[in-house]
This record gives sequence, C-alpha cells and structure tokens, in this order.
Amino acid sequence: MLLIKRRAVFAAGGTLAATLIARKPRAEDLDDLASMLKPVDPPVDPPDIAFTAADGSEHRLAEFRGHGMVINLWATWCGPCIEELPSLAALSKTLAPDDIAVLPLSSDRGGAKTVQSYFHEHDITGLPVLLDPHSAAAHAWNVHGIPASFIIDKQGREVARMDGAADWSTPAAARLIRKLVGS
Repeated sequence: MLLIKRRAVFAAGGTLAATLIARKPRAEDLDDLASMLKPVDPPVDPPDIAFTAADGSEHRLAEFRGHGMVINLWATWCGPCIEELPSLAALSKTLAPDDIAVLPLSSDRGGAKTVQSYFHEHDITGLPVLLDPHSAAAHAWNVHGIPASFIIDKQGREVARMDGAADWSTPAAARLIRKLVGS
C-alpha cells in the first residue's frame, strides 16, 4: 500500500514537472484573433477600473478615454497568458502610431518587480508594467479566468471582448483592432 502511494506521488510530481518546463511561446500555438473576439453590440461603457503602474502611481481606465485600448488581464503564472504576451507586445508596437494603447493588467501579487523580472527574462518590450493584484478588473468585468481581453473604442466604449489567448501579432489582427477602435 505504501509503495502505491509513493508511486502515485512520484507520478504526479513527474507530470507536474513536465508541465512546468519552460519553452518559448510560439504564435502558431495560439488561436486566430478574429475567430475569438466577441462583439459587444451595442457597445457599452466599461467599468472605470483602477490599476497601478510600476512606479506605484494609480490610474483609472477613464484617463485613456479618447484613445483606442486593448486591455488584457494576465499573470506570469498563467500558461496561456505567457504564450500570448509576446504577440501583445508586437501589437502594441504596431498600434502605437495609431494612438491605440495595449494595457496588460497583471494580477500577480508579487508586484512590479515580478512583472519587470518576467518581462526582462522573456525579452518583452513595448508594454507597460501595470498591476491589478486584487483582480478588481476581472471582478468588475465578471471574468472567470485569464487571459481575458477587452477592446475599447476611441469613444471609450467596450466594443469587443475575448476569453482565452490569441495571436495578436498578425497584420490582420492589427487591421481588426484599428477597425474596432475607430482608427
């Protein structure tokens, strides 16, 4: 009986270890953005959530009204989030000239240092370090899992949302976001 328990523990540990092996995220592992976005019709005012920047300053979503926004709820411990993040960074760089902000709100409780370390370790550039450690945004939007993303148009209305990870790095994704936000 004891031998069976030990085997079960070792088998479970091996399975867990296999899932934790880090690998470079691949865009081809992600779903197509257009097939995953769900329109919000009619568009609605999003909740005026608060979040914190890396320097500790608090911000509200309302501060970004007049700009297009892609808001992504994520965490460093979330596998699909990790796969999606490089494509969000690529989208951010592509859409910056169009006045469309990509706002990745991390629910990591370790604070800015955890996210900054992750960005540095995985060569993520072009994204701000934004924190929502108590998942206030997820609660306000009634999100039950991450990643989750929200598209806000330049009038400040939520026009689309998505549950799960997708490839944001394609030219088609950038065109779709520009169209949705009114650029």
